[in-house]
Amino acid sequence: MKRILVTENITGTAMEALQRTFRVDFEPDLWRFPEELAQAVRAADGLIVRNQTRVTPELIQRAPELQVIGRAGAGLDNIDVEAASAAGIVVVYAPEQNSISVAELTLAVMLALARKLPAADRDTKAGGWNRRDFTGVELYGKILGIVGLGRIGYRTALRAKAFGMDVIAHDAYVNPDGITVSEPRIPLMDLSELLRRSDVVVCHLPLTDATRHLFNYENFCMMQPTAFFVNNSRGAVVDETGLIRALEEKKIAGAALDVRQKEPPVQDALCRRDNVILTPHIGAFTREGQQRVVTSVCRDVAAVLEGHAAKNYANFSRFSRGTRFQQQL
Repeated sequence: MKRILVTENITGTAMEALQRTFRVDFEPDLWRFPEELAQAVRAADGLIVRNQTRVTPELIQRAPELQVIGRAGAGLDNIDVEAASAAGIVVVYAPEQNSISVAELTLAVMLALARKLPAADRDTKAGGWNRRDFTGVELYGKILGIVGLGRIGYRTALRAKAFGMDVIAHDAYVNPDGITVSEPRIPLMDLSELLRRSDVVVCHLPLTDATRHLFNYENFCMMQPTAFFVNNSRGAVVDETGLIRALEEKKIAGAALDVRQKEPPVQDALCRRDNVILTPHIGAFTREGQQRVVTSVCRDVAAVLEGHAAKNYANFSRFSRGTRFQQQL
């Protein structure tokens, strides 16, 4: 019976179905212990992770039986896809199954920033009734700048338009004639122009060499002092030192971060600001979103191990042991 190693807390009916066909070693804290992980993966035919497990070239070399890696989510920055491909290992993921969940969280924190909800909640629970201290602003009529107009950015745009917002976007790779641009009629522009014009800037970018620390102090200074910034993509897209400085100097009015440069983060100046909302990387964590993600990944892992083609894959659809991998061994 083929073995699947699960190194993070990934559960659901699809995982239960997987256990009826394969031997599933469920070790939800194994990602914390690299040496134990390297030992456990030696016997695995399949590996299912979320975003904490670092699937490095060294780990892949320790897994001679591995045929498929399943990432329960959309981002792949914790998996060395190139090394997996060289070994002939299929990498499957869930590129859009949690997009609605992340887009809804984006709108939620935009509203919370605009209406000062976290601070108002704390003050009222402490016995206050200081209504004028929590005078907010409407989203209606404001300009939303979306950086990264992919699956999540597109869904965020549609929902923002329902609030009566004007939407602009920056995306260096999107097709200007594609549906994500043409259907909602979103003007594309340079990042600097978007930052200057927007009342709210939201980031929905993958982490690459080009996007790392894209949002730094200099770029925050281009924004309006009344503007809000939201990042629900990848933590390292933001230079947190620059963000703290921009907030302290009132270059922007507030920020919401669901992701951090280091997770879990240390307590810092962001934690002490009433105009900052911090959440623990929960963008994809809705019951519906997680069900879609786990179902998709478990289906594709099972397909590869049974000799069939995966549907949502990052490199290729079927396992084929790579020659470079054999040479590395």
